Amino acid sequence: MNTAAVADPLPAPDGPAGPAPRINLALQGGGSHGAFTWGVLDALLEDGRLDLEGISGTSAGAMNAVALAHGYATAQGQPRTARLDAARQALDSFWNGVVEMGALSSSLSQLQRAPFGILFGQMGGGNWATKLWTDAMTQYWSNALSPYQSNPFDINPLKDFLEKQVDFERLAAAAGPEAPKVFVVATRVASGKAEVFSGKRLTASAVMASACLPMVFKAVEIDGDHYWDGGYSGNPAIHPLIYHCDSRDIVLVQINPIQRSELPTKPGEIMDRMTEVTFNAALIAEMRAIDFVKRLLAEGKLDPAHYKDVLMHRVDGGEALEKFTAQTKSSTDKNLIHSLRDLGVVCGKEWLAKRFESLGVKSTVNIARDYLDDLRMPVEKAEPAPPVVAGPAAPDTPEQPPTYLPGAGLL
Repeated sequence: MNTAAVADPLPAPDGPAGPAPRINLALQGGGSHGAFTWGVLDALLEDGRLDLEGISGTSAGAMNAVALAHGYATAQGQPRTARLDAARQALDSFWNGVVEMGALSSSLSQLQRAPFGILFGQMGGGNWATKLWTDAMTQYWSNALSPYQSNPFDINPLKDFLEKQVDFERLAAAAGPEAPKVFVVATRVASGKAEVFSGKRLTASAVMASACLPMVFKAVEIDGDHYWDGGYSGNPAIHPLIYHCDSRDIVLVQINPIQRSELPTKPGEIMDRMTEVTFNAALIAEMRAIDFVKRLLAEGKLDPAHYKDVLMHRVDGGEALEKFTAQTKSSTDKNLIHSLRDLGVVCGKEWLAKRFESLGVKSTVNIARDYLDDLRMPVEKAEPAPPVVAGPAAPDTPEQPPTYLPGAGLL
């Protein structure tokens, strides 16, 4: 496998001769906090020095991914600046549509508001999403209604909204260096494994599967299989960007904190932290595998011609994003959404200023410090190869295909 970063043959505008760096994006889910990701993406697109090869997203991250790619698809064949502008406009249309739909949700019935509200809508004050989860868990043993009983007709206005925002047929037909590859992840209920939807399989149903919380929605059925929220198996999934893209650079836009300093003690706080831990588990596992491969490559134990040395980067609101509590993940207040977007723009521009020169050169994330534990053991240096001893010729063996080390979801 070619481990070098692959660049778009189209030159970056208003810059020196040569290609623009090509990167991959990994977008986390997190309800309305996905507006932070909108701001980050807007900053990257406005800057204009980067090209996108692949985008992996889960839940709200998946919605950001398909909205951005839809913009590219509508401007395919047009100049590069027009494609970037179209992507920015598509994201703006999606998120302002979310705000408008949230404002209109009060005119809908409770049954109609529920599916939209769990991702983006405030329901009657307080943290409705957390309350729903808490009530569902505490009443489970009292035979509380499941989504199959409370919403038997599977009413979901969010899917209709998404289909109006994104032309999935055009998205599937888009191809070539002008169109970023999109990977949306859901969790297959039967096996618990991640399922990656891309190309012609990438539909509104696939995006809704990626956002399907099982205590709220019926499992989404696609081609006879049933799916739940992708956060259980990848939030976001990194491996599609490793296997199906050439660029080594992966930029993670993280909106769910790995670490919190204060102990949660209230029911809502406990449930929120449980959700964060659960939805970060798969990401941590993939980071462990990436770190392991990188260390083996550094110690000379793997052939760099067959193993990709991934360069990880991260845009993270950090303490600034933490001031937006978990309660705000289910709010569509215009001021909140635009505040999150503005914070994302600031963080995106700061990341470009500090990290742009590292693209294609080195990782800017300390995986061991930020994602791993104290049991991470150093890799011993490779022993020198034994001398060659003359003898019968060994039988020819077929060349092994490029691969990665097994484990942690990187198969």
